[in-house]
Amino acid sequence: MVIPLKYNLRSVLLRRTGTMMAVLSVAATVAVFVSVMALYRGLEAALTATGYPLNLVVIRQGSQTETNSSVEREKLQVIKYLPGIAKDSRGEPMVSAEVQTLVFLPRADGTRANVILRGVSAPAGLLLRPQFRLVEGRTFRTGMREVVVSRLMAQRFAMQIGQPLRMEGGTAWEVVGITDSQGSAYESEIWTDVNAVADEFKRDQYSSVLLRAADAASVPALIKRINDDRQLHLQARDEPDYFKQQTSASGGIKILGSFISFIMSIGACFAAMNAMYAQVAYRAREIGTLRVLGFRRSAVLAAFLVEAVLLAIAGGLLGCLAAIPVHGISTGTMNFTTFAEIAFHFRITTGLLAAGIAFAALMGALGGFLPSLLAARRPIVESLRA
Repeated sequence: MVIPLKYNLRSVLLRRTGTMMAVLSVAATVAVFVSVMALYRGLEAALTATGYPLNLVVIRQGSQTETNSSVEREKLQVIKYLPGIAKDSRGEPMVSAEVQTLVFLPRADGTRANVILRGVSAPAGLLLRPQFRLVEGRTFRTGMREVVVSRLMAQRFAMQIGQPLRMEGGTAWEVVGITDSQGSAYESEIWTDVNAVADEFKRDQYSSVLLRAADAASVPALIKRINDDRQLHLQARDEPDYFKQQTSASGGIKILGSFISFIMSIGACFAAMNAMYAQVAYRAREIGTLRVLGFRRSAVLAAFLVEAVLLAIAGGLLGCLAAIPVHGISTGTMNFTTFAEIAFHFRITTGLLAAGIAFAALMGALGGFLPSLLAARRPIVESLRA
């Protein structure tokens, strides 16, 4: 014989204080869990969403990122005319020689951070990135100290069109455009002309070369051709894979979030356990009456365990609702691969919300098992005398 679910619901409503304490404990834990995982998902999405499958990033062999790479200028001429490279409407190879450097800039809140200044070959450097879109102003001019920034960077570093941007040495660069790169890692960079960066920072070599393969079949052939050329001493990787390898920067956030959630979940389990022990103590006669009516111990165990899980799920739903407002909030952290700030948005998905509710149900099951077992094993006579 199975105890009806309405019995559990009625019992929960009659003991509001203990019920609310258990629900709020679980809700707080789930809210923290979902928020921290949304931070991790947002950073991971910014990196994994970056890159076009036919694009190849060429850097020096042994380098991990563009910021610590160098490509001699004469090697660019060899790379540009390799077979299998796509051509633009003018018949020119779709190749962009690029220079990356870190600049130390003040944020809108007064603190400072390293930001990637990327010099690209125009117009190839812009055409090679289909996610790039100019939303305000204009693009930079070749050879001029003009930059374009993403809307996200403009907000975080208080940049405006027409406003001078002072970098190392006090040289003023003019912000001429606001861009949108659809949540990719490029939204964390400042873009300008490659020659302007090379002249300003005395760079006689490029940091990297970005090129477009003519088709999917040309991608592995180009990678092998560049990697095997001992004279070039360069390595090529497809652009999505290059940025995917930088997701290690988000590993620390995931570990920290999991640790905090684990510690809080222990407290939530004890809160649920305490509430359920109180339920068992207050309902001793009910337990005895249920046994006299013919309900088995397994039915009593299931009833109290279901009650604990229902309380936890209610807390999980409340915690998810409390965490939803952080979705879309912009933030930033250091990318420990490039040692530059990467800006991104909190990202809450339906899968993450489902994980939060499942996490709550697990806490309820763990916290409610021992009290439920106590209720099931309680002798009938002792329960009726209570």
